[in-house]
Amino acid sequence: MKKLLGFAYGSLVYLLFLGVFTYLILFVGDLWVPKSIDAGGSTFLSLSTAIAANVGLLALFGLQHSVMARQGFKRWWTRVVPWHLERSTYVLAASLVLAVVMWGWRPIPETIWSVEDPLWAGLLRGLFWTGWGIVLLS
Repeated sequence: MKKLLGFAYGSLVYLLFLGVFTYLILFVGDLWVPKSIDAGGSTFLSLSTAIAANVGLLALFGLQHSVMARQGFKRWWTRVVPWHLERSTYVLAASLVLAVVMWGWRPIPETIWSVEDPLWAGLLRGLFWTGWGIVLLS
């Protein structure tokens, strides 16, 4: 029964990860989602406020990743969570924090860079998808 519950837990976490990761791709690409890296959510904040909020969100993601990846934390954590569920729980925490990052993201009101030429825009879009393909294959 424990194995079945562990498998179910890991499977549900994996499905959550797939959903969050898919949304991340669309979020970063500004594709087909109501809120993306460039638009959505509430009104624009000032440049400094948006940058501060976004840096804080990225720091939260980095902190969670760094702390949970350390051996000392893993030793302590496996006293709380069974060792065979540790990785799934790490993926769950990372997925939830990543969802919070996208939920809390504040678009920057100014255009930082833009490519208008269709050839260059197509090349960049190709690099975008190639990069995600490499991430998924690795």
